Amino acid sequence: MIGAIIGDIAGSIYEFNNIKTTDFPIISDDCFFTDDTVMTVAVAEALLKGNRDEEKTEKEMVKAFRKYGKSYPDAGYGLRFGEWIASSDPKPYNSFGNGSAMRVSPVAWYFYSLEKVEKFAEISAKVTHDHEEGIKGAKATAAAIFLARNGRPKDYIKRYIELKYKYDFSKSLDEIRPDYSFDETCQGTVPVALQVFFEAESFEDTLRKAISMGGDSDTLAAIACSVAEGFYPVPAEIKDRALAKLDKKLLSMLKKWSEDLSVSSNPFEHRDVMLYTDYMLRNPHTERKTIHHNDTNQDYVVPEYNEIMFNFIRDAVASERFRSDYAKILANHNIRSHQDMVCEVCDANVVLLEAMLTVIISGERVKPGNVAWAAEDGILGDILYYIRKKEKEEAEEE
Repeated sequence: MIGAIIGDIAGSIYEFNNIKTTDFPIISDDCFFTDDTVMTVAVAEALLKGNRDEEKTEKEMVKAFRKYGKSYPDAGYGLRFGEWIASSDPKPYNSFGNGSAMRVSPVAWYFYSLEKVEKFAEISAKVTHDHEEGIKGAKATAAAIFLARNGRPKDYIKRYIELKYKYDFSKSLDEIRPDYSFDETCQGTVPVALQVFFEAESFEDTLRKAISMGGDSDTLAAIACSVAEGFYPVPAEIKDRALAKLDKKLLSMLKKWSEDLSVSSNPFEHRDVMLYTDYMLRNPHTERKTIHHNDTNQDYVVPEYNEIMFNFIRDAVASERFRSDYAKILANHNIRSHQDMVCEVCDANVVLLEAMLTVIISGERVKPGNVAWAAEDGILGDILYYIRKKEKEEAEEE
């Protein structure tokens, strides 16, 4: 969540004094943390106390937001959130403000499956921001962070968000920036923040581009940088400047968070990718869509994955069948091309089949659409079919 904190602090002095340039000092002496940082830390505490239980976590969210809100009364909360903090019986107030997205980043680091990240992102949002756009903004942001930190390329992340959350990324930052103004809504902030991440080339570039957009600068930067943290290394100098702006209470919570994550078990909730075998055999074709690339002024046809295909790619990477030694295994069997896999798949053992599966999934990172092509020509379905067949045969022999 340090990405969100850095973005908040760096953007703090530009929230009501927008600049439309990337040329500015990062985290100057005048910068300070705002409600974005305070509530992000509150989410982290609620997650630790909730211990991955949905009902308990929801209650802890309410407690943490009110506790930190009262501890930092001048952090810059919106009017309705301030009233919610002070209420004797706080209830969600149908908000679609960007506060649900600015504070959600710890969720994407605390859970190891996309389903749970999205579920707990909703929980973190709905105690205050129960409008569908407020929930959507939190879930989309958390999903982008999770996919980024798990090695997905930007095209993959963009397609997932477009498919599931229906955000429009057709306009470039240069097209958006001139007329972009202060907007505290999720629908006016989250898509722009994600577009910043998609166009940026580093963590620092993400930060500079975010603030250069204007608008709700600290929150826009907090959201964009929370995603960038999962994708790029965070420069130590920028991190140190941000941490120097925090007080002992916030730093103490960050220390607890770091210690908890360092000893957490079960880094992946492994799934059985065999569950997708029948689907791959029955549905080898993938819908296509044409995307215009402004830099090259060319049209590209790319797969428009449905949710099952997205889930397959995600689950395959998190599966025990994803082999880090796949290149060595394939080389030992003289498999150097797609055609070699087609020829060997029937007689391959399970280890070799898993290596074939891994190279197809890995190829998606450098060549979006690789999985779709492998599904359409049948090799992906064949690999899954023969893994299941070989395992069944081995079980019968035992």
